[in-house]
Amino acid sequence: MSTPTVTVVVPTLAADSALTECLRSLEAQSYGELEVVVVDNSGLGRARGLLPEGCRAHVIENRMNAGFGGAVNQGIQWSHAPYVATLNDDAVAHPDWIAALVRAMEARPEVGLCASSVRLHDGAGLDSAGMLICADASSTQRGHGADPGLYSCTEEALLPSGSAAMYRRTMLAQTGGFDADFFLYCEDTDLGLRALWAGWRCLYVADALVEHRYSHSAGRASSLKAYYVERNRVWVAMKNFPLRMLLAVPFVSMARYFWHVAMLLQGRGKAAEFAGQGGGAAKLAWLVLRAHLALLRALPALLTKRRGIRSGARIGAAEFARKLRRHSVSAKQVAAH
Repeated sequence: MSTPTVTVVVPTLAADSALTECLRSLEAQSYGELEVVVVDNSGLGRARGLLPEGCRAHVIENRMNAGFGGAVNQGIQWSHAPYVATLNDDAVAHPDWIAALVRAMEARPEVGLCASSVRLHDGAGLDSAGMLICADASSTQRGHGADPGLYSCTEEALLPSGSAAMYRRTMLAQTGGFDADFFLYCEDTDLGLRALWAGWRCLYVADALVEHRYSHSAGRASSLKAYYVERNRVWVAMKNFPLRMLLAVPFVSMARYFWHVAMLLQGRGKAAEFAGQGGGAAKLAWLVLRAHLALLRALPALLTKRRGIRSGARIGAAEFARKLRRHSVSAKQVAAH
């Protein structure tokens, strides 16, 4: 049997009926030269029993949760396809999803990453059309909640959401793939920025359609998510931001915290959503403190990674900063998102 052109890696923690629906959508792809790898992070071996009848997906079973990036890396290491796609277990791909991404990649060899048009499954609009980044390294979905028609053109993006993306294997080999130390959240942002430093471009492919149940596994505003998003945000900055941008991070972070508090008092925004799910201002402040203490513990390793990224850089700090400004979002917008 010849090597497939595309490997689709589906990490799963919940390993529930949503996974079955996801895999059915991959079985229905119009593009035939693909293989599917399910990485079961449940620790209970549940995924194998959820494969649709006749599904030939390869299953990797972990005894404990390896996190999103670690699971995807396992799928990458198992496979040999020139393109690797990632798909959340709570997402359903339209039949031409893979075909659209492959066409885009093959037409532009300088493109190392592709973002999909990810729609919210309840018809509430767009989930993401790629990602945007704030000057404090917070990342958020471009176009979240908007009319998908506003993002109907294929165009350059900063980086894709790992919920539904395609990566060129040569880019993954050059950059080292996902950083498994992130465990959950922001690992796609980190990989996208490392790919940018290495000279690769990202493309948003408007006709690569996926429907996604937003934060199905970890919840929209859980303590788990709040901690890892904040910890990994500062990790992204420490690893990837040029010195001038890095020095501005604490000030932009303070502005974002201000807007979180202001919107919490108005009953809107991410902080209000967190409070509505049983959290509170004191708990949120503790999670932020924990995240920064984790930065101190990880600082030697992060600085080593930072030096490795810069030593292999193919663009300068000024060009990197220009790219981020072109795909930026304000601290207030992050707090409201």
